Amino acid sequence: MSRFVDKLLQPKPHRELIMGNHALVRAMLETGVKVATTYPGSPTPEIAAAITAIPKEKRPMYFEYSVNEKVALEIALGASVNGHLSTVFFKSVGLNVASDSAVQLGLLNTIGGMVIILGDDPGAHSSQNEQDNRHFARTSYIPMLEPATPQEAYQMYKDAVQLSQKYEMPIFLRMTTHVCHANQVIELDQLQIDDYSWESKFDTQKGPYLPITSKVFPLKKEALNKLAKMEQESENSPYNKVHSPNGKGAVKGKKLGIISSSMPVLSILENLKKVTHPIDILQINFSYPVPESKVAKFLENHDEVLILEELDPILEQEVKNIAWDNGSKCRLHTRQEIDDLVGELTPARTWKILDDIWPDLFQLSTKEIEKPDISPRIAQMCPGCGHRSAFHAIKKALPEDAITVGDIGCHSLGFFKPYNVGQVLLSMGHSNGTGSGLSINNNRKVVTFIGDSTFFHAGIPGIINASYHDHNITLVVMENGTTAMTGHQPHPGSGEISAKIPIKTILESLNAGFIRDIDTYNQKKLTKYMKEALDFDGFSVVIARHPCMLKFTREQRRKESYNPSHVKIDQDSCRHIYDCIEEFGCPSFTRNEDGSITVNRELCIGDGSCLQTCPVSAIEFDKEGDKNA
Repeated sequence: MSRFVDKLLQPKPHRELIMGNHALVRAMLETGVKVATTYPGSPTPEIAAAITAIPKEKRPMYFEYSVNEKVALEIALGASVNGHLSTVFFKSVGLNVASDSAVQLGLLNTIGGMVIILGDDPGAHSSQNEQDNRHFARTSYIPMLEPATPQEAYQMYKDAVQLSQKYEMPIFLRMTTHVCHANQVIELDQLQIDDYSWESKFDTQKGPYLPITSKVFPLKKEALNKLAKMEQESENSPYNKVHSPNGKGAVKGKKLGIISSSMPVLSILENLKKVTHPIDILQINFSYPVPESKVAKFLENHDEVLILEELDPILEQEVKNIAWDNGSKCRLHTRQEIDDLVGELTPARTWKILDDIWPDLFQLSTKEIEKPDISPRIAQMCPGCGHRSAFHAIKKALPEDAITVGDIGCHSLGFFKPYNVGQVLLSMGHSNGTGSGLSINNNRKVVTFIGDSTFFHAGIPGIINASYHDHNITLVVMENGTTAMTGHQPHPGSGEISAKIPIKTILESLNAGFIRDIDTYNQKKLTKYMKEALDFDGFSVVIARHPCMLKFTREQRRKESYNPSHVKIDQDSCRHIYDCIEEFGCPSFTRNEDGSITVNRELCIGDGSCLQTCPVSAIEFDKEGDKNA
């Protein structure tokens, strides 16, 4: 990691193979960001990992993992109105949490500059939906830039800082999963970390900072005036440009064009390498405000234009409006199939759309563009995960007609076989609000789940409400001591940054009527506590805790004294009941063609949580095998 930090802090201009997320950190260092905040969420956590890899004594900025995205955004705002350049970053649905404040930002003068990095997720690789946050730019009057490559992400961030400081307004930088995680050799500029003054520059004359009543209309007019000026920036931006990869000209007497933005432009360029037809591309990566004059001119110069974008038809509607307003005679093509509104526009999927619109031009064998078949794999928890032991024990206590409500986190995987726990899932922290609604005048037991990071993030209000109104639900807090799903970031209950805030103490202060606290590896006692909690009339809580074993084993492997252990199956004792696979579900176990069960030593971490799950005690520690390994 020290070599990585050295590269990140290399002062001289140089070329570097770098990930999109890491390129943003270099851009932050070059522009002099003083405050950076986040709540972790894929595809953006590598930004925070790169910042925290820099030792504090060398780190020129203040950085924090905030308790949720709303708080992170508000801290960045506070820093900016105090005169300090700030950045906040989170995943796509994180903007939902922050939106109550975000929609006000366009009305305020962020004098220090403020860049909001969004990690959108076309394809829903790590999200519960494919939310298209371009809508939020329009709702909040905040300009948006959309890089297609790590090089563009690096340069656009720097340009976003300049625009933000020039117009004293925040800027959205909309990354997508592929741009965040792509690697590219990019040109990095000079890095000079100045001794920046922390002098407060907050000034009410730069406000007002109260968008209420009589202040709203003047503030909104000022925001619209800023957007009008920003449209000229968009018109002149080098990120809004025309490509003619196959040269200029006409196809069968018609000039053809495509209007697109961000990563789909790369897919289009890739496909145009396979044909010789001259088709122009208007790339719009400074996407809001849309450069209306540039779009109108492009339409005027072409007979047919395809509008191609990922997810929602936002650019499509704006281009249609421009065409109507200008009396354009250009024929506009758009995506025709519902499927084309879903997922990433990879080169293969883009080719299909091009073939639908211009079949005479894009004729290619299906075999050349289709993806190879990939065997499906059910997402599953890691070997030794405490959540697995928890679900195995809790299911023994649940009535058959119980309603289980999940939440966001590793324990969301409990929805899958063999646990089938968590039948409703909405958003972070929703479980106790939704569960409380399900419990009203309901004779069926309602059990809600929440992870410890989500507990602090957005869970507390719903828990307060459940306790205050004494809703008849049983809450299971799945405590593993970290924000595990996004890469083991700290939270207020982990104790990594400052003194740990105990979840049990918070629950006691909220007057929860029944609280039990148990390590999930103690499965018999956890089952007993769950039965007692379900018998309790009112709001009851069971804290099911065990450290994240992936984090734990990684830490152990760094020690010279680390001596891994494993389990094995006593084949003479095994009766092929298969509880280890069908009920407990640890991925270390393999059922062979002859019906026997064996242990994959590459996966097994030897935690021993599985020993108690076998009815005939056929699972045992492999002391002999470990000794000879």
